[in-house]
This record gives sequence, C-alpha cells and structure tokens, in this order.
Amino acid sequence: QVQLVESGGGLVQPGGSLRLSCAASGSIFSLNTMAWFRQAPGKQREMVATITSGGSTDYTDSVKGRFTISRDNAKNTVYLQMNSLKPEDTAVYYCDAFIIWSLGGREVEHWGQGTRVTVSS
Repeated sequence: QVQLVESGGGLVQPGGSLRLSCAASGSIFSLNTMAWFRQAPGKQREMVATITSGGSTDYTDSVKGRFTISRDNAKNTVYLQMNSLKPEDTAVYYCDAFIIWSLGGREVEHWGQGTRVTVSS
C-alpha cells in the first residue's frame, strides 16, 4: 500500500523559509508527476507547484521566484523549498503523486495527509 508522508510544516515569521518534504513508500513501480497543493481557511485547494518524473516544473503565479519544487527519485521524495514567506501563504499543504503500482498497471493518484504552514509575526 502506497503512503505519502509529509513533514516540514510549522510556524514561521513573514520573510522566513520552510522546506516541506513528502516521501512515498510502498511497492512502487513508477512514480510520475508529483505536486504540492494548498488549502487556506475558507478557500478551495489550489495547485502550488508540480514536477514531472523528468524534472519539468510549473508554479502558480503567486509563488514564482519564491518557491522551488524538486525531487529525489532514488528516495521517492518531493520537496518544496519556500522562501520569502508571506501571511497569505498560510495554509495546509498537501502532497500529490501519480503512481503506477506494477508493470502494465494504471496510474493512480494519491494524496498525503497535509502539513500546516502558518506565516505570522
């Protein structure tokens, strides 16, 4: 059974930095596109950043130049380095991954449990 375990959230002052991690475990045949989403109180979940298995990345406009998504394929782990954090970055951050379990199997989307990021002075 695949699990996505996130870590790295917490409380940080405006202008500070945090690094989120998300490790996928289980009998994984192929770990494809991975992403970070976030959901602020009273708002819909939104895509923050995505990264393909080949390393191509995409970001929502509000985090471009401040956040960096990366992955370590040997560790089945995706990271989100968040710099110059703003109060409006406050949200629960979720890891998202598209995984193939076995040769010839179909791609299945999995979500982590979420990690809370609070940006406040």
